[in-house]
This record gives sequence, C-alpha cells and structure tokens, in this order.
Amino acid sequence: VQLQASGGGLGQAGGSLRLSCAASGIFVRFRRVGWYRQVPGKQRELVAEIGSGNVPNYADDVKGRFTISRDSAKNTVYLQMNSLKPEDTAVYYCNVANTWGQGTQFTVSS
Repeated sequence: VQLQASGGGLGQAGGSLRLSCAASGIFVRFRRVGWYRQVPGKQRELVAEIGSGNVPNYADDVKGRFTISRDSAKNTVYLQMNSLKPEDTAVYYCNVANTWGQGTQFTVSS
C-alpha cells in the first residue's frame, strides 16, 4: 500500500490550494479516508475525514473552508483548502484505512 501526497508548497492568506493523495494497493472507495496535519511540537491532528457513508467530518477550525473528497476512478483523495490562514501552515498527511502517506509541507504566508 502506498499513498503519495502532493500539492503542498506555498500559499497566500485568503487563497486556495488543493492537496492530492494518490493511493495504490488499496482502493479509497468505501474506505475511511482522512487528512491530518502536524506542526512542530504538537500532535498530529485530524483536519477532515470521510467514511464509507460519505458523510464528511471536519475540525472546527476548517469547517466551511476545507472540503475533503475522493475520486474512485483516479483512486485519489483530495483536500480543497479555501480562505487560507497562516495557522493552516503544517505538514499535511493523508490516511486511508489507517495507512499513512509521507506528508507534504504547506506554508501559508500572510
């Protein structure tokens, strides 16, 4: 099982960016998938998740700004991030059925 995250880098406050997590060896359809983030000195925290029932769950500080989705045909999970804030700066990790991707750094400049 491999999860390849991409789309990180540098963003601007108020802007938008989309993270992608391409899965191989496991199908994202009907699986619980999630995005987490971690900043130095803090625990990894859940940003967004979606289960087999396709009902998303979001951390309070990203509700209304971030959207998690999956494309079964591409076997990829996405995190659309809008109205970016500097506090969104972190290393972002995808998780599919308790398997972690390698993480992608995302920095938001003010």
